[in-house]
Amino acid sequence: MRTDESSSAELEVGYSPCPNDTFIFHALVTGRVASGGFTWRPRIEDVETLNQWAFTQRLPVTKISFHAYGRIRREYALLRSGAALGRGCGPLVVAREPRVIDDLTGRRIAIPGHWTSAALLLRLFCPALPRERLVVLPFDRILEATARGEVDAGLIIHESRFCYAQRGLVALVDLGEWWEGETGQPIPLGGIIARRDLGAAKLRAIEEGLRASVRFARGAPAESAEYVRRHAQELSSDVIAAHIGLYVNDFTEDLGTEGLAAVEGLFRTAEERGILEAYRGPLTA
Repeated sequence: MRTDESSSAELEVGYSPCPNDTFIFHALVTGRVASGGFTWRPRIEDVETLNQWAFTQRLPVTKISFHAYGRIRREYALLRSGAALGRGCGPLVVAREPRVIDDLTGRRIAIPGHWTSAALLLRLFCPALPRERLVVLPFDRILEATARGEVDAGLIIHESRFCYAQRGLVALVDLGEWWEGETGQPIPLGGIIARRDLGAAKLRAIEEGLRASVRFARGAPAESAEYVRRHAQELSSDVIAAHIGLYVNDFTEDLGTEGLAAVEGLFRTAEERGILEAYRGPLTA
């Protein structure tokens, strides 16, 4: 049973160990910017774990894949700051040889979780792909599994897009590029959400604190370098910098009209395909 943090000054916040998340949250959780009146307690987990936790409302504030968020829009409000959304940053389908693309429906494909936005994009790109052919692996295991032949192809996210060629793999499809070509919109990958039962005033304070943290990070990137590196496991400095440069942008500071329209467009398409239930309420607080 979840506890009601809405009456407490302490709030748990979930985000992943990926450089873009630790980069934008560093100033908030370490007190470098105004905290919105809260004491923040980080829970750093893989994004698919955070997706699953959100379905039970385990955390009051959390990073989430937009695919997963589509399922809980009534319970959680989307914050306008903190999102991973943009152009040229979509997930890739990779394999050992290019001919795999000839028939994806008959292939075993490793994915980083059924509720990731990458998995949603794959379903939209290849609707006939059987669910039983999808193999869920931690995102940082997918390159190895694909290179070793444990699966026919891998759906990669995060920093893996900078490393796949080193494993002798080739990119079959850039799903972000495909989505942009189909819709003309940037690709929504993940966002930060907060439980609606916290109330409007607290939601505004959380959003303002997060926006201040993003601005601080972008203005003084060296301040968060040690924190980011500590959680980035064995990533090189060059990969960390490339990762942050790709996934942290103006949309991260504020979704704005264009970013919010892109999120709504993704949900509308998923609803039309029967992947998500229809929802006509507001996304943001």
